[in-house]
Amino acid sequence: MGLGVEHQFEQWLSAAIGALVIPILLFGKTGLLVPLMAGAMLLFALLFLFRLPVITEVHNRLGWVILGLVYLPFLLGHLMLLRMLPDGKQWIFLTLITIMSCDTFAYFVGRKIGKRKLYSAVSPNKSIEGGIAGLAGSVFGVLFVKYTFFPTIGIFDGILVGLTLGFAGQLGDLFESLLKRACQVKDSGTIIPGHGGMLDRLDSLLFAFPIIYYIARYGYGG
Repeated sequence: MGLGVEHQFEQWLSAAIGALVIPILLFGKTGLLVPLMAGAMLLFALLFLFRLPVITEVHNRLGWVILGLVYLPFLLGHLMLLRMLPDGKQWIFLTLITIMSCDTFAYFVGRKIGKRKLYSAVSPNKSIEGGIAGLAGSVFGVLFVKYTFFPTIGIFDGILVGLTLGFAGQLGDLFESLLKRACQVKDSGTIIPGHGGMLDRLDSLLFAFPIIYYIARYGYGG
């Protein structure tokens, strides 16, 4: 997925600005995010104003650059915020295990008994049966974590957290599929052959990490 060779500079610049989000979050300077994003918006507006070869495509191409700046660095940056909480490591492993459980249950149940399409316009291979199994897998994942290394979470809370992460992960997966459909590509990249690209491994987590951060931060006094 990309904007073509004529906008490689903008793409690399967007990646560089996005990379600044990590040290900003690492050192707790979240107040710098607002001027960073505002400055990036103004900068890209000027670049597209004077460098755009196809004027009728400015909204699409500028939109892709801004989306890339927010979608990956800002959402994934919540992993850093989560790690800095008192129980950050436990929450991170809880999220990883829960999302993997969701994907595993959804995949195998969907292949075995999946009949009804979940959202065929975006992801024709996903089924309602697989989606429900994914939610069950998410709850299983959270409860597994509770009884192995994170007893702070209650059973009722664990069920709610599991369902929330299950929904978030599957929605993140569908959104990434939507982006691929929009770009008319099968895979988001070639860095991991046979797995659809790096973004396909992160799509569920991009939605899951921000949600679990705010649950941990405000629901558990992190």
